[in-house]
Amino acid sequence: MRAADLAARRDLLLVALATLATWVVSVVFELHERYFGWLARWERWQADEIPLALLVFSSGLAWYAFRRRREARRALAEREQARAQADTLLARNRELAQGLITLQESERAALARELHDEMGQRCTALRIETALLRQCAADDRAGALAAAARADASAQALYQSVRELLQRLRPAQLDELGLVAALQALCEGWELRSGLACIFLHEGLHEGLDEPLPEAVEVAVYRVAQEALTNAVRHAQASTLRLRVVRQGGRLRLEAHDDGRGMDLAAPRRGLGLLGASERAAAMGGQLRLDSAPGRGLRLLLELPVAVRQPVTEAQP
Repeated sequence: MRAADLAARRDLLLVALATLATWVVSVVFELHERYFGWLARWERWQADEIPLALLVFSSGLAWYAFRRRREARRALAEREQARAQADTLLARNRELAQGLITLQESERAALARELHDEMGQRCTALRIETALLRQCAADDRAGALAAAARADASAQALYQSVRELLQRLRPAQLDELGLVAALQALCEGWELRSGLACIFLHEGLHEGLDEPLPEAVEVAVYRVAQEALTNAVRHAQASTLRLRVVRQGGRLRLEAHDDGRGMDLAAPRRGLGLLGASERAAAMGGQLRLDSAPGRGLRLLLELPVAVRQPVTEAQP
């Protein structure tokens, strides 16, 4: 038994003993008769009404104490609930922060490998070809032309590698083409690389006619579309993904639905990409909802206000 329960029983026993002792003393000394005999001398001051007033006063104090006790219990319960919610949010933030750090480090490692493998090899090839050009320029015109052609091809490949790396850091297509064209190019790129059939539709977005969307909104929609495509190819093993962007008044909605194997939304852990997308949407005053079950694909719905509360800064590896 808890110490609080023992203390409550002990206090109740003391109240009962005090009541019994008062009754015994009253019987022995006839306190009631003596008291009213004393009050009779002060009848003109209505002193005989004092017991009833004191009874009402004590009852009022008991009612007041009961109300305050109930309020204190309710406040304590609310405080415990708020503390539990704060602990849950803190744990989630720690998980997200750790995940973002891990993701950042893995991205840095991937970029370092690609810079070493792609850029290093291309630069070495260029140096070899330019050295050959210097040797052949005097007496071997055909060899010099062939070396120049190879150097040009290496330079073009190097430029393409740089563009791909920059695309991973910042979606430059948004600045060059706009949201609709950038999403269309994104779908086509994934189709070519992975074989996934990506169907892209849009409503209410007319480049050059509507009021331009905030940069943060465009970046958020583009990144969430990237995450939907990544999840469909790498995790869901889907063959088709339907991507739809709709602008209605002051809100923008992105829908992505794949025919993959789905996922259990009740599972305690999800991918860091989906968690990061949810946090990104919440930070901008929007929301990200998922509808899925094992065997019936994943439906992702992102809703954002066109006028965001704060800009979203792209994390730089």
